[in-house]
Amino acid sequence: MLTLSLLVALGGILFILVKRDTFGKTPTGNRLKRIHQSPHFKKGSFQNLTESPVLLKGTSYFKMIADQLNKPIGTKPSKAIPSVKTDLKNLKANTPTIIWFGHSSYLIMAERFNILVDPVMKGNASPFSFFGKPFDGTDTYALTDLPLIDLVLLTHDHYDHLHYESIRQMATTAGHFCTSLGVGAHLEYWGVPQEKITELDWWQSASFENRISLTAVPARHFSGRTFKRGQTLWSGFVLKVDGYNLFLGGDSGYENHFKEIGEKLGPFDLALLECGQYGKNWPYIHMLPEETAQAAQDLKAKVLMPIHWAKFELSMHEWNEPIERVVNAAQKINQPITTPMIGEPVIIHSVYPNKMWWI
Repeated sequence: MLTLSLLVALGGILFILVKRDTFGKTPTGNRLKRIHQSPHFKKGSFQNLTESPVLLKGTSYFKMIADQLNKPIGTKPSKAIPSVKTDLKNLKANTPTIIWFGHSSYLIMAERFNILVDPVMKGNASPFSFFGKPFDGTDTYALTDLPLIDLVLLTHDHYDHLHYESIRQMATTAGHFCTSLGVGAHLEYWGVPQEKITELDWWQSASFENRISLTAVPARHFSGRTFKRGQTLWSGFVLKVDGYNLFLGGDSGYENHFKEIGEKLGPFDLALLECGQYGKNWPYIHMLPEETAQAAQDLKAKVLMPIHWAKFELSMHEWNEPIERVVNAAQKINQPITTPMIGEPVIIHSVYPNKMWWI
């Protein structure tokens, strides 16, 4: 996201004039009033619980550009990413079942209720055609492969989580949209009816069909699709469905909020946590893989499922370094972990794939 922010800045006015819809819309009206009433909105923007500069002190954008021009070998896979093609429209899910589509996009199928999280389907994690392209083999699933979506969950408004083309396609077909406070401005601008949007501040909850609840919880990150940051909130979410408890992590650096969430809302049957796109220049807003394993323990998660890797080249590390490190870290602290391929079902309390398919 840091590189992308720089590219957006360099794009300037010309790009805004050509493709401004992709950027979304800044909150206004009653939505903005609600934002200003949030205890987490201070000094003109949403704030993390602890000081969290986006860049490490002393890091310049010029240095980041130089780093981007001298990337190490291995940031992209040398061959197509393997995947499993599951017939999702006919898959029965009596127990919550998770299908990962790479990076932070996945489908949660509960009995007669389907939740799609941060869908970036068939497209770039960027408004630019030359940046954020998916790795070969990772665009296996399109929206047309999915069953009817009852709820779309969006953790925050960065391009690798909030995808303009995917939202436009689902604006009228998905049953409902739930997201962090302020993000609804983008959705409404892109054609999602206002009555189908629920926005949550941290620790607020919403219920669906009297058997499903979502609670927005703190994360350590930032937001913004153009020059100005922090006008919409970023969150993780706690999903309770049919007696099961899942932690759905958005982007976040490591901090004490994981322990607080674990104490208040844990333990969790499964925690989906980011483990990739970290970098030495932005240590506060993305976790290292070792911190991901520790966060799972802080949350009291029975099983960890690493996400936010294996689809886009958004950092400087080798493409499969995150999963290697998080698996090793989890083993050292006896944290159970599952590592499915794209499209491979994970079934709570039943099926937890663990092949080392990335080697």
